[in-house]
Amino acid sequence: MRSPEIAIDPATVPGARSLVRLQGDWTLRALSYRLRSFREQLAGRRDDAAWSLTGITRLDSFGAALLWHAWGRRWPECIEIPDDLRAIVGRVAASAESPLPRVRRFGIVDAVIVLGGALLSFRDHALDFTRLLGQLCLDLAYLARHPAEWPLREISANVYKAGFKAMPVAALVGFLIGVVMSYLSALQLRAFGADIFIVNILGLGIIRELGPVLVSVLVAGRSGSAMTAQLGVMRVTEEIDALSAMGVSRTIRLVLPKVIALTLAMPLLVLWTSSVALLGGMLSAWLQLDLGMAFFVERLPQVVPLANLVIGFAKGAVFGLMIALVACHFGLRVSPNTESLSANTTASVVSSITVVILVDALFAIATRSIGVPR
Repeated sequence: MRSPEIAIDPATVPGARSLVRLQGDWTLRALSYRLRSFREQLAGRRDDAAWSLTGITRLDSFGAALLWHAWGRRWPECIEIPDDLRAIVGRVAASAESPLPRVRRFGIVDAVIVLGGALLSFRDHALDFTRLLGQLCLDLAYLARHPAEWPLREISANVYKAGFKAMPVAALVGFLIGVVMSYLSALQLRAFGADIFIVNILGLGIIRELGPVLVSVLVAGRSGSAMTAQLGVMRVTEEIDALSAMGVSRTIRLVLPKVIALTLAMPLLVLWTSSVALLGGMLSAWLQLDLGMAFFVERLPQVVPLANLVIGFAKGAVFGLMIALVACHFGLRVSPNTESLSANTTASVVSSITVVILVDALFAIATRSIGVPR
């Protein structure tokens, strides 16, 4: 790499005061060390100089743009330049003269287009989701007539991965949530002398609402994303197409085991997480309010009817079903590229959590008069 140089000699051309001779490599790498000084020297020779570029050994688009701006976006009257360098500068000049695309303001028509695109995308998702549900119903009817073809190994493997392996993190988060709820509730109840009502708050809050929703969010981020990624990778590597070519149902072998396994595992995870959360709440109440754990255990069935446990179990099963369906839906929509895989995995987690919250709201409306002591 030859360093760029600027040599200024007396002009031999009529009408020019000086002759500017450029030498060396005029590239981004070579010019970056003394770019400011080169710009100052070139700017001072814009109108009264003749130019010689025969000594330039290498010229890239950056060096050509530097010279073009130094010449005031027009060719000098007196210039000696080889044909190959003239072509490079000419391309830079042509691109500089082309007008920039006009930025159009966002208007009502654009808003309608965006809204219409979102509605059409939602329609496609709804149709594919309905088609997946219909296919699963047909698979269940087929398996009812052929019990020997139930994918029991796949179901047990998914129960282990989505249920058993999620127990440690669910227990940790549940215990901490129970401690935090008990601590914050104790601060308020102590001010009114209503210490014993902490059992009501923790029992109803954890068993009926917080336990199922908390587990669902954890499972959606952990197991739901894993299901989507697994199906997406199989789509990218064309394993799903290979199963179809061999006559193997992709829904029976890939989708149905995940849906059944998560539907069965979620109520058990809800029970496990709620129990650990209540344990954390009992320990915090014992330390903060001096309420014995035996009193907590004795009073809990009195203030929390059994219907709340049933509602929590039902929520867990429905949440697990919806998370698995949404995860498999987005996994099967993955295109054979990595960008689609990451986008659909993210959409799967967000959609699963949104669906869980919507279904929980429906449960709250439908069971508002069930299991609540009056």
